[in-house]
Amino acid sequence: MSDYRSVPVADPVHDRRTAPTQPGSRMARRAAAAAPPPPEDRPPHGRRSGGGNGQGKMRALAWISIGVTSVMVAGSLTAYTVYRDALGNIGQKSVKEDMINARPPDTGALNVLLVGSDTRAGDGNAKYGQELARTADAGGKRTDTIILMHISPNRDKAQLISFPRDSMVQIPRCKNETTKQEMPPRRDMINSAYNAGGIACTMSTIETLTGIRINHFVEVDFSGFKNIVDALGGIEICLKSGVNDKASKLVLPPGKSLLNGEKALGYVRLRKYGDGSDIQRIKRQQIFISKVIAKATSNDLLTDVGKLRDFIAAAGRSVTMDPDLANDTERLIEIATSAKQLTAGGVKLTTVPWAPDPADENRVVWTADAAKLFTAIRTDTEVAAPAPSASASTSTKPKVAVKPEQVRVQVLNGTKTVGKAKEVADQLVEQGFNVVGLGNYESPDGTSLAKSEIHYAKSITSAPDYADTLAGAVVPKPSPAEGKVKATNPSLYTNPVVTAGAAPKGTPVIQLVVGEDFDSVKVTKLPDSVNNSTITASKQTNVCT
Repeated sequence: MSDYRSVPVADPVHDRRTAPTQPGSRMARRAAAAAPPPPEDRPPHGRRSGGGNGQGKMRALAWISIGVTSVMVAGSLTAYTVYRDALGNIGQKSVKEDMINARPPDTGALNVLLVGSDTRAGDGNAKYGQELARTADAGGKRTDTIILMHISPNRDKAQLISFPRDSMVQIPRCKNETTKQEMPPRRDMINSAYNAGGIACTMSTIETLTGIRINHFVEVDFSGFKNIVDALGGIEICLKSGVNDKASKLVLPPGKSLLNGEKALGYVRLRKYGDGSDIQRIKRQQIFISKVIAKATSNDLLTDVGKLRDFIAAAGRSVTMDPDLANDTERLIEIATSAKQLTAGGVKLTTVPWAPDPADENRVVWTADAAKLFTAIRTDTEVAAPAPSASASTSTKPKVAVKPEQVRVQVLNGTKTVGKAKEVADQLVEQGFNVVGLGNYESPDGTSLAKSEIHYAKSITSAPDYADTLAGAVVPKPSPAEGKVKATNPSLYTNPVVTAGAAPKGTPVIQLVVGEDFDSVKVTKLPDSVNNSTITASKQTNVCT
């Protein structure tokens, strides 16, 4: 089984001073290249010295791109001809030929990588670049924002996952965006993948770390940020106290203010406000993007042909997408529809769980809970209704809804991997299943079982219902079968936590025989570290409160 799920953990053996630095470029249609600036040393959380260069801006750039992507063709439901010329302004860049690593399978979900680029290329961007990078050619770029927009296979829910820019991770082998020469894998900050390898390397990095297939990407730069906010007629924010910050060139009174594009740049980069922490600033930015999405998907915009045309024209000039997305009206409509649901149900932004890097307090590593978050996204697959069996079609017995804690499970290892049954049992218990036993399974020919199996006793009429609940939690999903198999070396497994409403004695024991194709148990119960890092921004409608 390919290992897409490796998560970076604290590794004391590294030295960022020796990490390779490669030149970068903006995009295929812009010719400019320069060595990227060195990453800025800063604490991963809390206060930071210095006067906020562009860090806040870059984070908000990708958040703005969510609104852009979400409504790019929303009006096509009624008046496509009005703005089809404006859609032709969308920048396009193909990266398929630069994706040189094995890719995770497509599960039917829609995953869009959103990045904010601080390129200095182009007349409108030069004055917004990092202070350290204001060189004569001003052509370097980097991203301090990496957000994954995940839309479920059923297109009924969406989630935004933010990857901390200071995360120390394993960068896979990538092509240099300018020279097309292959660069060897290395351990480095996650945003360094973009510096030299561009969006293709960033996509490969996220895919190899998470096991999540990235279907499309959207890039937006500084000028794009301003254009989009201005095209929306500004965004209203509310402050508890006034702002007079020289670093961000922003002066605002207490209470409500309508920010145009220029002031919005100052607002999202604002650091010397409140307690001056990154956490407080990120929360302000999350509220800001929820307002962008709400305004960009509002009826006021979508029903005003003139405003809609102007907005799409501005958005088209401000973003770069892969051709498959830019030219796929149906796919863009899917994203627009999901954005409506995001706004109605709350824009949920989750930060990957992290901890300070023991080797460098200015960097972070992802905790073990990050793997559970990635598994939850990766296993968010279509749940097909089971086909009725011949016996079921002639029976009037209704199907029983069985909860995981009501399912008693015996996990058998059908592979040659020692400890596999215990590993899978632990995953099941975390998701609420009642594991009662472990053991091994020997196939008739003595080889590893190719595919996982689920077995239940034919004599118990309710057993299929319990088996179906277990099957729905295993990826890939096995088909339950009548008749149990013989276990070798059986042993008891004691659940560390007895869940309320657990299966009473006498309920059927369902066998899960783990095969080589076993991927994971679906994660539906996320750890506290993930839940605590999730903000539903639309519920925080007034930052004054």
